Amino acid sequence: MITISDSALARIKDMLAEEETPNMFLRVGVNPGGCSGFSYGMGLDDQESEDDVYMDVKGLKVVVDKESIRYLNGLEIDFKESGMSGGFTIHNPNAIATCGCGQSFRFKDEEGQPQPCD
Repeated sequence: MITISDSALARIKDMLAEEETPNMFLRVGVNPGGCSGFSYGMGLDDQESEDDVYMDVKGLKVVVDKESIRYLNGLEIDFKESGMSGGFTIHNPNAIATCGCGQSFRFKDEEGQPQPCD
């Protein structure tokens, strides 16, 4: 299960409202790479696949591919305002290590494909 804070939900819904394409949803996934071995992918999408898992999180359609779902159980997505900037934050209780940017992580039993940071 994925949890989305009220502030993140509001920001995502604002982003969806700005889109001109109907039937957009939030896609969350995991990709090999990043300085710790895996990295998150998160964005708006309107393309669906038979390999997708669908969730309703507080009325928001969230889609995760079947390969990524095992890495994301318990994932928490938040949105933090900080002065003149802000951004989404991700907390993954399954990760045993993360990099300084918070976008890359590693699991106990899987190293992924670590790459140097840019």
